Amino acid sequence: MTETTQDADKRLVAWVRQAAPYIHAFRGKTFVIAFGGEVIESGVAQALIHDIALLDSMGIRLVLVHGARPQIDAEMKSRGLTPRFHDGLRITDAETLECVKRALGVTRIEVEAMLSQGLPNTPLAGGFLRVASGNYVSAKPVGIVEGVDYQYTGAVRHVIAEEIRGDLAQENVVLISPIGASPSGEIFNLAWEEVAEAVAVAVKADKLVFLCDAPGVVDKKGMLVDALTADEAQALAKKAKQAPELTRVLPGAISACRGGVGRVHFLDRKRDGAMLMEFFTREGIGTVMTSAPLARLREASGADVASILALIAPLEADGTLVRRSRERIETEVTHFSVLEHDGVIVGCAALYPFSTEKAGELACLAVMPDYREVGYGDQLRAHIEARAKKAKLKRLFVLTTRTAHWFIERGFAEESVDSLPKSRRELYNFQRRSKVLVKTL
Repeated sequence: MTETTQDADKRLVAWVRQAAPYIHAFRGKTFVIAFGGEVIESGVAQALIHDIALLDSMGIRLVLVHGARPQIDAEMKSRGLTPRFHDGLRITDAETLECVKRALGVTRIEVEAMLSQGLPNTPLAGGFLRVASGNYVSAKPVGIVEGVDYQYTGAVRHVIAEEIRGDLAQENVVLISPIGASPSGEIFNLAWEEVAEAVAVAVKADKLVFLCDAPGVVDKKGMLVDALTADEAQALAKKAKQAPELTRVLPGAISACRGGVGRVHFLDRKRDGAMLMEFFTREGIGTVMTSAPLARLREASGADVASILALIAPLEADGTLVRRSRERIETEVTHFSVLEHDGVIVGCAALYPFSTEKAGELACLAVMPDYREVGYGDQLRAHIEARAKKAKLKRLFVLTTRTAHWFIERGFAEESVDSLPKSRRELYNFQRRSKVLVKTL
């Protein structure tokens, strides 16, 4: 075995281990995946279906919403018709509606056919994806807006969420086309972006995924934004120019996020394996939108003990931290605060108060290596300082052998062992010769 092969094997093992917490967390969750007809026409359609099969095999409940804009345009062209749009929305007259019905029918059949494959040496081999479709979405006419009659272009009237959830509970993949009937029996052409938003909100989806014409949302300088809140996205939409398709989906995505959808992801539809890299790696590759900041600090509970042990184990192994048994962490877990990133605990720190001396010890500050450059260590330190102040402590101290400069740069000053509270001084390990750093609060 060559060194190159060994390195590749190590990366594979590391990726699988990194993905494991996400696989456990996503089992039984509902994802709505939305994409335009451009995906079906491109060379990535088959790879996308393979990724969908993988997500299904992990126990994720999937709703697929597809579009067919290029297919409709092609059908109209074959009939000598010219597409008409106003504010990005297709004007659908009677002739156009016939093209819409044909294009959407063909596109849906093509998607179903790809989901029904079972070729050897693919993620679909040995598996079977049951596809459910139906009249889950009822429609109403858009009507006349600013003097423009949209005719058979419609808007979502209602989503029958209980029927979708029923099909998902039976382990079906639900496939929804952007077309709907009104209670009077009229058929309306719907925007797939709006259908995806409405369905995701109705079924209370954990994730809504838009496969778009860009890697994600960009800032005013054109740089990719990896995470933002719905409020930040709304402000950014006015300041930074986004790709055309992403511009269309952004308002609905913001509305979905505020409507209770857990996460909204924007991914490049041309990027092979985009969903796998976004969902099962810590860094992700696109943009994720949340109603609140993605990272949050909270006090630890008994359920966090295993995560805390995993965080501090590498630092204990190299001597940065003193070893602590599981029993000790379980007993002292109320002293800990943890930092979550997208539901995964990536950092921790503890505060041990010495109330008589009005002092506290900051201990077990640990952050996953992949997150040390984004300021999470500082957030944990500031949080522990805030906890200490709330407890009316006047001084905060830390014992360290490796990170003295980091703390000094943040206002701590080196002092002697005699400055420690008496009970803590008696436990000082002179063999480790840890430096004592103190900060006045």
